[in-house]
Amino acid sequence: CAMDWQVLTRELSLYLESQVRVGFFGSGVGLSLVLGFGVAYACYYLNSIAKRPQLVASNDRFCRFLEEYCPVVTETYYPTIWCWEGRVQTLLRPFITSRPQVQYRNELIKTADGGQISLDWFDNNDSSYYPDASTRPTVLLLPGLTGTSKESYILHMIHQSETLGYRCVVFNNRGIAGEELLTPRTYCAANTEDLEAVVHHVHSLHPSAPFMAAGVSMGGMLLLNYLGKTGRDTPLMAAASFSAGWNVFESVESLEKPLNWLLFNYYLTTCLQSSISRHRQMLEKLFDMDLVMKARTVREFDKQFTSVMFGYRSIDDYYEDSSPCRKLKSVGIPVLCLNSVDDVFSPAHAIPVETAKQNANVALVLTSCGGHIGFLEGIWPRKCTYMDRVFKQFVQAVFEHGNKIFSM
Repeated sequence: CAMDWQVLTRELSLYLESQVRVGFFGSGVGLSLVLGFGVAYACYYLNSIAKRPQLVASNDRFCRFLEEYCPVVTETYYPTIWCWEGRVQTLLRPFITSRPQVQYRNELIKTADGGQISLDWFDNNDSSYYPDASTRPTVLLLPGLTGTSKESYILHMIHQSETLGYRCVVFNNRGIAGEELLTPRTYCAANTEDLEAVVHHVHSLHPSAPFMAAGVSMGGMLLLNYLGKTGRDTPLMAAASFSAGWNVFESVESLEKPLNWLLFNYYLTTCLQSSISRHRQMLEKLFDMDLVMKARTVREFDKQFTSVMFGYRSIDDYYEDSSPCRKLKSVGIPVLCLNSVDDVFSPAHAIPVETAKQNANVALVLTSCGGHIGFLEGIWPRKCTYMDRVFKQFVQAVFEHGNKIFSM
């Protein structure tokens, strides 16, 4: 038996070597296998991966407005064919997408409690569409949890706005954009005081300019919580959120699953710790920083630091107050919310579809793929993502045709 096995192995080895010598594809068998696999994969991709997003909106006028002026939300989204799975899109986007060059003008504004906020302005003074700065449309951008104006997705939003002639200003949360903390306070998704101050500051500088906002990830959560609090009492014409976490309880539970903890949770926790370590001397006045720096999950960090900083009795109280799904019914201006149902940061079952149907100001756009701030498309998705296109079309629709939805 041993001899037979050796003979069989040798014959198989000689056959494979001969196939290599004539060329795998030249044999016909290899070419057939590759073509067969390619056809099968293409069928699977077109039938199961590439799909039109689900548009959820109770207001027929809002739907017609989006269909006419923001048609990308009704077109089939073709994720990058070799990179469509949510986790992979989330991990690769920062490395694949380009980083457009943007020259900022920084402004530090004081807050009522003695702190300071860093704003990065892209004035777009070369705008040929809106040469008058007093009436140039302005977009307020809110980055994610530990993000700043340097994030690639923010740079791409500014690039899209630049081509349309708009001005942008990026709201950097306290203490993460290089400025010093003047008080022992940072930020969270539930507390909207700093955002309120920024909105009114920007509006006071350009009261005649059309004004809207867009938030990404935690920036989207903060923006939605602000809109839920203010209703119609805001100078913002409209808003957009991208990859917002709707229910924080569900988000942290998803991130604590073993694979998600390994890929995202631990890294995000270290980023949070890094963002406050530079301000340790100031924060040690109120916190046991050694205990905070031992956190190994976002939940542990929030329990020891964030919920305590903002005076919540428990982490559950903080998470409940942070969840935009609980305030969506009170949003009083048109808002477009883009999420992917395979986003581990915001699980599909936590997206408030039924609540959105009860508010005529809200439209949800739900893609089957895209991950968290991924939305990669094209063979080599370096320059523009599906999210970028949704952003560009929606802000242009609001600034140039918004009167058709503001009478809702």
